[in-house]
Amino acid sequence: MKTIKHLMIAMMAVCTAMSFTACGDDDDDKVVENNYTIYQNTVNQTVKTQKKNSKVILLVAFGSTWEQAYNAFDTTVQAYKQAFPQYDIFLSFSSAICINRAAAGENVDPRNFYAPPFWLTAFAQDGVKYSEIVVQSLQVIPGEEYTRVINYIKDFANNANGDLDDQYLASVSLKLGVPLLQDADTDVPMVAQALNDLYAPQAADGVVAFMGHGNPDAYDTYKANIRYTQLEEALQRLNKNFYVGTVDMKDNFKTHVQQRMVEAGITSGKVYCHPLMSIDGDHGHNDMAGDDDAWTGNGYAYNDEGEVEDTSWKMFFSRMGYTCNNSTMIEKGLLELPTVRQIWMNHTREAINGEALDYYHSKNPE
Repeated sequence: MKTIKHLMIAMMAVCTAMSFTACGDDDDDKVVENNYTIYQNTVNQTVKTQKKNSKVILLVAFGSTWEQAYNAFDTTVQAYKQAFPQYDIFLSFSSAICINRAAAGENVDPRNFYAPPFWLTAFAQDGVKYSEIVVQSLQVIPGEEYTRVINYIKDFANNANGDLDDQYLASVSLKLGVPLLQDADTDVPMVAQALNDLYAPQAADGVVAFMGHGNPDAYDTYKANIRYTQLEEALQRLNKNFYVGTVDMKDNFKTHVQQRMVEAGITSGKVYCHPLMSIDGDHGHNDMAGDDDAWTGNGYAYNDEGEVEDTSWKMFFSRMGYTCNNSTMIEKGLLELPTVRQIWMNHTREAINGEALDYYHSKNPE
């Protein structure tokens, strides 16, 4: 439920930023531009300055405030530039919290990331007007955050603010690249095979537990949480020592992963933990590999959903009798794994080669 709270705070931050105006000297009755206009002008100038092609790809990530994540995003942008030389490549964050904290320099030097609507508007400005716009979701599952990506495109295509050229919007080709685990029949087994190829040695030495994000039931858009269960099933067809849990999916917390391990007869041995997220950010460093531990000396207090709060995966599995410590933490996001990143890039290629997006009927999973 922390995710919901953070999103509400983020929405408040965006509204505050967009509504803020400052007055100058009363004598000249000067009004300083609000933050929304400043951001839009900045992105407009960035796009105009860097435009080299007639087509563009916008990568949309949730965001982060960790240097390792920034490096993963930078590497991904470079990989896209090499793979799609006829397209300009830009990166956007969808999380207002991540955007604001990145600009404030939390954990790392300040960097400016902007929300997708600023970039889409910049792509449609006079002097730019890309003929083709491809929006690539860097989400793992087609869940809540992917819904936001779809809505950004819909609002843009429908000229939600009424300030874009309708004639241009009627002619521009809009494409959407889907999340990593969009399709259960093709994407799930492909990701499972890529992960097995990478981590078969660890799975031969112990359990490899992947930690995804997931959505609470009320926010499980398109019932996308099932992709984690499907991925575990696909992985276990390759090796029974693979498990997939989450930080926010009901009945699939770390406690449930450990329960499934016990049911399979695995009550000791090594547990390797790996983020099943696009980047190794706050969840990876803290929820998975952190030192938080709510152990009381007599055990853990489980909440009403069966989860142990304020305790990392590392500490929990260690307390449960497994060898799980800093040496068994595999701290890499999925974008850092070239063979997994390639699956996202395959989705981009499929979008480019497919028909223009029917944005009135969003590209939802079945």
